[in-house]
Amino acid sequence: MPGLLGKKIGMTSVFSADGKNVPCTVIEVGPCVVTQIKTADKDGYEAVQLGFVEKKDKHTTAPMAGHFKKAGVAPQRHLAEFKGFDGEYNLGDTITVDLFNENDFVDIQGTSKGKGFQGVVKRHGFGGVGQSTHGQHNRLRAPGSVGACSYPAKVFKGMRMAGQMGNEKVTIQNLQVLKVIAEHNLLLIKGSIPGSKGSIVLIEK
Repeated sequence: MPGLLGKKIGMTSVFSADGKNVPCTVIEVGPCVVTQIKTADKDGYEAVQLGFVEKKDKHTTAPMAGHFKKAGVAPQRHLAEFKGFDGEYNLGDTITVDLFNENDFVDIQGTSKGKGFQGVVKRHGFGGVGQSTHGQHNRLRAPGSVGACSYPAKVFKGMRMAGQMGNEKVTIQNLQVLKVIAEHNLLLIKGSIPGSKGSIVLIEK
């Protein structure tokens, strides 16, 4: 689906037409430049590669510098491919937040906040085992049994246990666009989206 790259600014709230206070997320979307055109003849599929946020030449590797030079654009910090754009785009074209309209529904992909190593109660919502008295000591938040002893004599793959939580790719679908502020390249999206302030997100129509 067509879309753009953006940066999460933070959260606020706006009043709807019927007077309700609606929480929303502010995203700075684009402008994104076209850095490559994928075609079915050459690449096997059709897509448009977009770049977001310029960076200095000294921070760009030689192969990527040649890639951007071929497109005739400044080096870009973030790249992503999108399919299904209406109309034809050429290398170096700029696509702005005008791609979206109010009351559109979008899918937003971002990297969730990292929580570090967490136990099963916080990570998976376990309720804890046993009771709080009769010598339980520190077993209230323990995971309990993770497998049988004799058969199958192993822990099954995918068993919910303690471990790294967060810092993974998350996609939220069907979020409503409340407002488009074209002069500042801003989108107001109803509700929350994954990631911390300043993180990069993909917005698809």
